[in-house]
Amino acid sequence: MINQHFTVSFILFMFFRHARVRKYGAELQRCQLEATPVEQGDYHPLKPIIVTDSRSRRGGRKGSTSSSSSSSSSVAMDPLSSMMEGTDPLSLFAAASASEVPTLSHSSSSVELGRKQRENEDEVGADFEPWSAKRGEILSRFTTTEKLSINLFMGSEKNKASSPSSAVSEKVRTRLEELDDLEEGSQRELLNLSQQDYVKRIEELNQSLKEAWASDQKVKALKIVIQCSKLLSDTSVIQFYPSKFVLITDILDTFGRLVYERIWSMCSDPRPQPDSFSVEDVNDTAKETCLNWFFKIASIRELIPRLYVEAAILKCNRFLNKTGIQETLPRLTAMIRGIGDPLVAVYARAYLCRVGMEVAPHLKDSLNKNFFDLLASFRQIHSDTVQNQLVIQRVEIPVYLTLYSPAIHWILQCVAYRAPDVLLTEMMERCKKLGNNALLLNSVMWAFRPEFVAARATDFIGMIKDCDEAGFPKHLLFGSLGRSLACADPAESERLPILNEAWKVITKVRSPQDYINCAEIWVEFTCRHFTKREVNTVLADIIKHMTPDRAFEDAYPQLQSVMKKILTYFHNFSVLFSMEKFLPFMDMFQKDSVRVEVCKSIMEVFIKHQQEPTRDPVILNALLHVCKTMHDSVNALTVEDEKRSLALLINGFIRMVSFGRDFEQQLSFCVEARATFCNLETVIIQLIHTVNQLAMETKRVMGGNHSRKTAAFVRACAAYSFITIPSLTSIFSRLHLYLLSGQVALANQCLSQADAFLKAAVSILPEVPRTISVEGKQRSSEAFLLDFINSFLSTLLVVPDHPEQGVLYLVRGLLNMVQDYTWEDNSDAKVRVYISALPLLAAMSQENYLYTIPKVDSNETLYGGDPKFVAEISRLCETLIGQVLDHLKTLGREEGVRRQGSIAFALFSVLLAHGDLRNNKLNQLAVNLWNLSHKNGYCETRTSVRTLEHIKQQAGIWIFTCGFVGGIWFGC
Repeated sequence: MINQHFTVSFILFMFFRHARVRKYGAELQRCQLEATPVEQGDYHPLKPIIVTDSRSRRGGRKGSTSSSSSSSSSVAMDPLSSMMEGTDPLSLFAAASASEVPTLSHSSSSVELGRKQRENEDEVGADFEPWSAKRGEILSRFTTTEKLSINLFMGSEKNKASSPSSAVSEKVRTRLEELDDLEEGSQRELLNLSQQDYVKRIEELNQSLKEAWASDQKVKALKIVIQCSKLLSDTSVIQFYPSKFVLITDILDTFGRLVYERIWSMCSDPRPQPDSFSVEDVNDTAKETCLNWFFKIASIRELIPRLYVEAAILKCNRFLNKTGIQETLPRLTAMIRGIGDPLVAVYARAYLCRVGMEVAPHLKDSLNKNFFDLLASFRQIHSDTVQNQLVIQRVEIPVYLTLYSPAIHWILQCVAYRAPDVLLTEMMERCKKLGNNALLLNSVMWAFRPEFVAARATDFIGMIKDCDEAGFPKHLLFGSLGRSLACADPAESERLPILNEAWKVITKVRSPQDYINCAEIWVEFTCRHFTKREVNTVLADIIKHMTPDRAFEDAYPQLQSVMKKILTYFHNFSVLFSMEKFLPFMDMFQKDSVRVEVCKSIMEVFIKHQQEPTRDPVILNALLHVCKTMHDSVNALTVEDEKRSLALLINGFIRMVSFGRDFEQQLSFCVEARATFCNLETVIIQLIHTVNQLAMETKRVMGGNHSRKTAAFVRACAAYSFITIPSLTSIFSRLHLYLLSGQVALANQCLSQADAFLKAAVSILPEVPRTISVEGKQRSSEAFLLDFINSFLSTLLVVPDHPEQGVLYLVRGLLNMVQDYTWEDNSDAKVRVYISALPLLAAMSQENYLYTIPKVDSNETLYGGDPKFVAEISRLCETLIGQVLDHLKTLGREEGVRRQGSIAFALFSVLLAHGDLRNNKLNQLAVNLWNLSHKNGYCETRTSVRTLEHIKQQAGIWIFTCGFVGGIWFGC
């Protein structure tokens, strides 16, 4: 509270009579840091510290560092550099690893490195596509609408009656009887299952296997696996067989993992690592259990379940002997020769190759043997037995052949993985000698390295020509060839002949779906190696095939892929839009959601790769159409994230449009864009910023000296903004744009327009809500409003008064709005605005202002320090400070002590910065506010000390500090 010896009005009068005269230039020089020249060789703070590893110097201290600076010892240690001494865990680990390497002798290290190198060669690397990556595609591709059947295991009651006290021989006999019971008919067949029901039943069996294993019912688990394996001999619904194979082998994989983990867990402690142990680490109990499992499996009578189940636990051979897997794989490979159905046999080979790649990828001979056995039995595909089966099931031969693709692809992938070119060439030649080899040829192009295929692309085309069209369509073969050529480039001289040969076949495909599937692949080859002429020809052919009967409606994913590939290789949009067929190709995307996605992909590529602003009319018209398509997709149901995404893309386009010095054309574009994108507020805001930037660019070009034409133009820019801003729904967007546009108008000497902007900003202040949504959460708007008002006040310093509105009419209008605004309860925001206005009024009372706008006469020029003007400022300040002091009294009577101290210190800071504290009366007011803020516990010691240091620099310290040090506390 203020000292009772002084009235408020007198103090205010003394404040402005003794307002500190500001010499801004001198103050700026005093605030600058003192520069100290650095002599050559002296320490420089920005000079990097060179860290030297102590291990490289004998006898050196561990972790010592050396610096090129001669005075580095006097500088505090860098915390980041200190970590280089090896004190952090990663450095210690690296040091330990490095220290271990030299301990090996030359001979032992060579042997060890050689062994590790061979192991790395034997391991399957990340470049090998795993089976899990193919599983989903097989399940989604090979489906059926026909009814399926499945045999469910029905447990025998006599299993439950077994006595726990039976002899060992009785247990063995019982278990064998259980297996016999399974094979002799203790089963129930479920018929007329849909595909969904079938998959559900298989999943239930998989779960039953896990539950049986967890409850120690190992025989039951084995029965489930045997039963499921038997299903792989059933080809009654042949189209579903690849998916059935995937589902059943999932159960086999689960079983193999459970058996392996159980045997490993039986090893005595210390237990060896699951994946790195030798036979010597396995005890007799584990070996006996492992042999027991293999004997159980050997007692299975039927070939297919015995083969699959033994393959599932192939890894368990590691518990028995070192060469167990190596001896078992050839035997299992030979067993497959006994399977009569070629489709069943090829998937059995695929499973064996999969297991072999997992447990022993270095045993290449077994993989190769599987492939060559496949070639030997390939003629069975065209046997009478198979043909009769296809007739019964009404399956065409091309469809039937596609059923082999996943298995043959996988076998060839395993064989070709890191295989030498000599082996690949031999395999290719042996495939060539077979008749009707289209299926194998297709798999070869899928599985072999793209570089191998690309180098022999002409040979492959010759082999494709020799294939029988009826058995396997040639466009599928060219599709496979195209996939390889998309990853590796053939010889340059062969590219055009290859494209011509491929397109001769592709363009003759009658089925629109088959056509687009193949054309999509070859679009990438065309885009990579040819110009817009060839790409335009391909697009014309696609339009020709996909337009009749609106076939494009069923091929949107493929058409989107075509668009993506074109955009990947063509970043010059003037070239892209000059293609005659590009826009007609875009017109095929007539589904709204798909069209919008395509437009977004186009804009993303444009924004990413367009380096320079453009004014090309072809690009502008096309992209304006693209952006309009995105904008028109916005409706009441569009989520905010989608609106934001679209707006960002459209704004990126707007920022890349530039007509150079043709500013009027740029403004016309913004006018057109405003009408086009009226539903996206973010885009409208960007357009206002663009127009304001255009006005400032005009000022820069004219050097601040506008001609009649440019003056009219910048006024037109101001009119654009003034008309557009009210259409925005965000109140703070409107406020900030009014202020920004007013500043731009002032910079261009458009005083009436600037006046209109600022008055409009003041007029909408009452519309500011008390809460606003920020990132989906409701927050108080006071902080944002105070921030805007402070920015607004800083602008008012350079705004001249209107000759017809009176002195300081904008300041008064703002303060009146602040007075009438409905602030939050227990809020100090209003008085803080009053305190923020005092520095502005103090700056207005100076003879020379801190900043001005060129060619705009501020109030310093209009009034020239007129006493009446200064008196008007004094009266306004009297009112403001009176409001602040009244608020301090109110806080003193309520529980607002902390707030009282904060506001008192804020007012004190204003007096300190803008008042002349050498005046005794003003000094006493400042001391009173200082003590009030400290009494209420607002100022911390550090702040107090720094403030006193500042006062000492300002002079008159003995007057101020005597009141503080002497403990003078004015009445509250």
